[in-house]
Amino acid sequence: MSHREMAVTRSFLFTPANHPRRVIKVFQVGADAVILDLEDAVAIAEKASARADVVTAFSGSEHKCLHYVRINGVDTEFWRDDLKATVGPWLDGVVLPKVESSAALREVEAVLASAEREVGLAVGQLDLLPIIETAKGVEAAAEIATAGSRIRRFAFGGGDYTLDLDYEWTADEDVLAYARARLSHASRLGNLQPPVDTVVLQINDDERFTDSARRGRKFGFGGKLCIHPNQVPLTHSVFSPSAAEIDHARAVVAAFEAAEASGSASIQLDGYFIDYPIVYKSQRILALASLLEQQELS
Repeated sequence: MSHREMAVTRSFLFTPANHPRRVIKVFQVGADAVILDLEDAVAIAEKASARADVVTAFSGSEHKCLHYVRINGVDTEFWRDDLKATVGPWLDGVVLPKVESSAALREVEAVLASAEREVGLAVGQLDLLPIIETAKGVEAAAEIATAGSRIRRFAFGGGDYTLDLDYEWTADEDVLAYARARLSHASRLGNLQPPVDTVVLQINDDERFTDSARRGRKFGFGGKLCIHPNQVPLTHSVFSPSAAEIDHARAVVAAFEAAEASGSASIQLDGYFIDYPIVYKSQRILALASLLEQQELS
């Protein structure tokens, strides 16, 4: 199993591919994955030259974070050349914005597979991370998730989503609830990993970011897109099991194993009813904690 497939990826930190100082810094803040951006953060006049910046930055990086590039959308003239220029052994994955159909996903996969073959990579080696960020994409999420593609998880783009629908994106994020639920349901239908939650645009508001991350976690999301280095440790705090959660999970598993050995499949622990679903959830928490511990030591 590859490093990418084994990694627990909670934080995906964006930075413009054509800003050398930011690119140097982005590898130093401890994000699980770095996304060098060729889309929104790069002016049209610089898109072609920024592709070489991606290759230079990633091929010279010895950091253990995963390397992703966000290419331009399928409705632009840039995305094919983005893939041809940036795919190589230095890359772990491709972020695809504004995905609205499985047909668009298959089109990109075909070009990505060709680019992999061109540089001697196994077809399917690179991750393809679609961002769902329009009403059409949200409604098509189940179809996209079950299309039999190489994708392993979705990401959610709240900025473009609220723009598309002319929603008011307030701190309570009520307007994001429907999309978050659709994406978590679709991910389960497609047997995908938990989706990655939206960015938060208020880079100096740690409380708003943390509240947003907690809402995403409640909806079954497993990580968050970040646009500022300060958001990375906040993400890790929310999407990693706390010491209290780990202790409780251990107590649940131990108590249930003892009860099961005596012929019972349901017990009470500290005033809570415990049966198999609660045990499975606790086992999942302990498995995640173990993976994160191994990741820190590697």
